[in-house]
Amino acid sequence: MFVDKVQAIFKAGDGGNGYVSFRQEKFVDRGGPDGGDGGNGGDVILVASRNENTLADFRFQKTLAAEEGKPGFKVNRHGKSGADLFVPVPVGTVVFDENGEAIADLVVDGQQEVIARGGHGGYGNAHFKSSTRQAPRVAEKGEKGEVLEVTLELKMIADVGLVGLPNAGKSTLLSVISNAKPEIANYPFTTLKPNLGMAKVGDDELLFADIPGLIEGASEGKGLGDEFLRHVERTLVLVHLVDAWQNDIPEAYQTIEKELAAYSDELIKRPRVVVLTKIDGLDEDIIADQLKTLKKVIPAKTPLFAISSQTHTGVPELLFAIAKVVKKERAIVVKEQEDAIPIIRLVPKEDSWKVTQENDIFVVTGRKIEKFTQRTHMDDFHGTQRLRDIMRKMGIMKELEKRGIEPGTKIQIGKPPFGTLEY
Repeated sequence: MFVDKVQAIFKAGDGGNGYVSFRQEKFVDRGGPDGGDGGNGGDVILVASRNENTLADFRFQKTLAAEEGKPGFKVNRHGKSGADLFVPVPVGTVVFDENGEAIADLVVDGQQEVIARGGHGGYGNAHFKSSTRQAPRVAEKGEKGEVLEVTLELKMIADVGLVGLPNAGKSTLLSVISNAKPEIANYPFTTLKPNLGMAKVGDDELLFADIPGLIEGASEGKGLGDEFLRHVERTLVLVHLVDAWQNDIPEAYQTIEKELAAYSDELIKRPRVVVLTKIDGLDEDIIADQLKTLKKVIPAKTPLFAISSQTHTGVPELLFAIAKVVKKERAIVVKEQEDAIPIIRLVPKEDSWKVTQENDIFVVTGRKIEKFTQRTHMDDFHGTQRLRDIMRKMGIMKELEKRGIEPGTKIQIGKPPFGTLEY
């Protein structure tokens, strides 16, 4: 089953808890701390694979989770880190977060993207030993792994996209020029999913995508087109096929062009090759007249061909013309990639924090302090005392006192379930 859009939940592994332990050996009085650290949780990693061509597997397994880190143990034994979860997806998969922002775009076979990062393992009490603290009874909880609810969209990557009204001859042409075996029949909407095929043209190879037939209103959700228009977004060149047996050939051409323009401003600028198909059985004069009529409505200098996929008439010439346009577009893409300025996202400082007041509760937010809180056993006296010390060193307690905090006032750090302290 072909599926090109799904929702999924990725959960990275939680970090393992640190351990509180002291050496217990014969003839050794008051052995030092030897509690080990917890292991890190595994990451969720998407891997682009050319062996995948659908997102159908995600329909049956919506939640994918990496392995959790194991807790530490006595005698300084560290917990084992959780294994990373590698998830294969088709080349051309885009990942969107809950806000609809693209967070990953897998366009190259073998490309890997970490989608959800595992939590760090908590420190055992051996980590906190110092010259002034000989018997620490503090151990940290493991961090929670990231949980992301995302939408995966497959946008096929091809050199050439075949577009046209239903039954325009797209699948037949693809079957003739490549080893693809799309379903072909003499009625509209035979193709219910995009098909890919590789065509050899001289020393070059072109990847063609056969897009299911579009109809008027496809960009607004009519017919099948709105489900598959995304697949022409990544193609370098569009080959627009028009059935020579249409009653109104210019109207057939303009219908598709209007839908492409309505779907994306970029698509209307994409290089075109226009093809009059199914000319077998037509007189030369009729074909010439149809080409003349079609030429009046297509942009100037747009290559125009007449072919018969059944008899292969005009197909070799068409392929070489398409290859020429693709070669030119590939060079432009390479130049744009070389000149492109990378997008740099400003990441908040790790140790920055903010104090706000909501009714009688003071709320402290900040990446670093929230991470410390998440790793603290809030029901443990030694753990909460350490958290207070950290807040004092970071200047948070001084800010709370400046704001007039009273003893017994609740301090909420981050959002639940991070934790609440009393001043």
